[in-house]
Order: sequence, then C-alpha cells, then structure tokens
Amino acid sequence: MQGRIIKGIAGFYYVESGSNIYECKAKGVFRKRSIKPLPGDYVEISILDEEKLKGNVDKIIPRKNVTMRPEAANLDQALLVFAIKDPDPDIHILNRILVSMEHESVPSIICFNKSDKADPKELKNIYTKAGYKVFITSVKDKKGIEELKAELKGKTTAIAGPSGAGKSSLINLIAGREVMETGEISEKIGRGKNTTRHSELVDAGNDIFILDTPGFTAMDLPEMDEKDLDLLFPEFIPYIPECRFRGCTHRKEPGCEIIKQVEEGNIMRSRYEDYLLFFEELKDRRKW
Repeated sequence: MQGRIIKGIAGFYYVESGSNIYECKAKGVFRKRSIKPLPGDYVEISILDEEKLKGNVDKIIPRKNVTMRPEAANLDQALLVFAIKDPDPDIHILNRILVSMEHESVPSIICFNKSDKADPKELKNIYTKAGYKVFITSVKDKKGIEELKAELKGKTTAIAGPSGAGKSSLINLIAGREVMETGEISEKIGRGKNTTRHSELVDAGNDIFILDTPGFTAMDLPEMDEKDLDLLFPEFIPYIPECRFRGCTHRKEPGCEIIKQVEEGNIMRSRYEDYLLFFEELKDRRKW
C-alpha cells in the first residue's frame, strides 16, 4: 500500500493513505543505511493491524528533492509569511530565510499579510526588484487570498514566518476550514505564540499541501563558503560577470558592478547591507 508521510514524532511516522492515517515504524534497514523518512515522503507501507491503523514503512519512493532546513521531501516551494504590522516585519530574518532557501534550491514566494494595517508598497518594491513573487493579503478583509491560493494549487509548500504573522489564519482561510492551530499576539512582547510543535504536512484542499515546520524561522545561515554567497541573491546574478575582477566580493573592490547597481537603485540597499552582514558572519564562522 502506498501513502505519504504527513508527520514524524519520536520515531513514529503518520502515513496518510486514502481516507486513513496509519501510525508506522520505519524498518531497521533505514537506520542501517542512515536514511530517515521525512514529512512529504511518498512511501510503501505494510499493514500490521488494520483495525488499529498500525503499520511499517517498507520503502521510500524516490524523492524529487530533499531539504534539511527544514527537514522535508518533495517540496515545490517555500511560502514566507510576514505581517506588515503587528508585529513589524524583520527584514533581516526574511533575507536570512531567502538565502537558506536559495541554498536548498527551493523557490520562495513572499506574502506580506495584514495589509489592512499598513501600506505594503515599499516592501513589495524591495522584493519584486529582487526577483521574487510577492503577494499582499489581509485575512481580516479577505484580500489577496484567491491570488495566493492559485499560486499554491498543485504544489507542496513549506511555510515559514515569525509567530503572529498570521500563517495559520491565512492557511485556514485558504482551506475554508480550520486545518492549523492559531496563536494569539502577546500584548507584553508584541509577538505571537508559536503553535507549531512538530513538522506536519497539511492537506488544505484543492490540491494544496502545506508543510508547517517548527523553528523554520530561527535558522542559521547554511554551511558554505562566503565567496559563494552572491549567487544566493538572485538580483546580483545578472551583474556579477560585469565586475572588473573575477572573484569580486562586492565589498570594496574598484569596478564592482554590484556596488554600482546599489548606488543606481537597481539593487535595493537593504538587501545589499544584509549581504555584507551575512558575508562577515560566514567568514567569521570559517575562522573557528
């Protein structure tokens, strides 16, 4: 029997097959081969107890892709949800996630939620110029939902963003029912409460599958050479060959085309400043 892993908790894998969800253990062969079943995996299972819905994961069907940040298989894209206000968007964190997703070769789309509270024009301009698809939504006013829904249809999408951005409310609205637990905004700290405790693949209907992952927002930069960082900023790529020196790091070198494009406004300064910050972080990490 075939199914798909929707979550894994403490060595148990919950496999959706038809209208049932089977609690399964992975066969020992996976441990011997150092292979870990992941949410999003399509698998073959054997049934041990049909009445109690117990089984074993026998085989992982070849994956389209696998990511370690977040741990998942067969992802089509990442949806990064940030509120325009309450809480204010942390662009530094957004850029950090975008770099990590570029490193994992997972396309990213960006959603700025709560457009009923502030004007998203400036934020949309920054990331549209960077080459990303940007959606503006309001759960309260139900604006932008259908456009985002169309982008998610037929895909498996990992969702990320800070607590309080409205991720769960947004997905529940797209699904037309409560499929994700929502949190509340803390008046004391101005942030939302994290409601995600484990990675789980959610069927939101209309051929839309959402992977909600704890800790997806608070991630370190990937293990990499800082000299490769420029390739993870899509807006840099067309200009890199125009730099005067091969191997230009786009910091102080004369004849750097990236710096020129920043000065001319074709590359947004906030993105470039985070590039410099991330470059130093990766450089310092390598020293240790």
